[in-house]
Amino acid sequence: MSAFDNKSAIVTGAGRGIGAGVARMLAARGARVGLVDIDTANLERVRRSIEDAGGSAVIATADVTSEDQVRSAIDSLADRLGGLDMLAAFAGIVGYAAAPDTDAEAWDRIMNTNARGAFLCVKHAIPHLRDRGGGSIVLTSSIMAFATEKAAGVYSASKAAVAALTNTLALDHAEEGIRVNALVPGVIRTELLEDAAQALAEPGQDPSELVESWGRRQPIGRSIDPDEVAEVALFLLSDAASAVTGSCYRVDGGLLSRLG
Repeated sequence: MSAFDNKSAIVTGAGRGIGAGVARMLAARGARVGLVDIDTANLERVRRSIEDAGGSAVIATADVTSEDQVRSAIDSLADRLGGLDMLAAFAGIVGYAAAPDTDAEAWDRIMNTNARGAFLCVKHAIPHLRDRGGGSIVLTSSIMAFATEKAAGVYSASKAAVAALTNTLALDHAEEGIRVNALVPGVIRTELLEDAAQALAEPGQDPSELVESWGRRQPIGRSIDPDEVAEVALFLLSDAASAVTGSCYRVDGGLLSRLG
């Protein structure tokens, strides 16, 4: 019997990357999974892959920056899943520019998706977790919240906000049996990393080579597979992590240790 049998989870940003990996792994281990993403085609693709593997998934298209859409998606999915035990919030975007080259719209777009989106998902999931007598939440920060690089001010600020939110939520809801932790990924082989490489590559530089160079900076000498991150997410979501809350859990191949 799996730790996730008869459990229900909502995963945001489930259309690709780490979110898709977490959704597939939860379903493979017995959870009923609700998938949320802004891209319906990606949601359908992930749902089909879960069902083809014998799992159970339902979907809701939503923009996590819209409170009305988040409320509707979480309420409807919790109802279809028969309640809610876990929330894994992975919706996120990247953007790179120095402050003088960053317009206010770019700031709002990144902060709203990464920070406001996490807040809205938690806000509307917690009442359902309360109805269950407790549950677990995993948010997504980044090593960029703790050791940034040039032209990453907005993205780093958005992920630092998630780390701070995690700490406060853990304090606010510990007595209700609701645990809140954040993943702190390093260089993970996802579409989001490819987006970053496209933005940061020098003229004539192959973005894939840039991705490989980032991976080699990690002490383990390589980039990290999304399923490796998903394993840590499932640990934090599970009762095996019953004493873990308010943690920013590093999955970075030792990179932050190297950066100091």
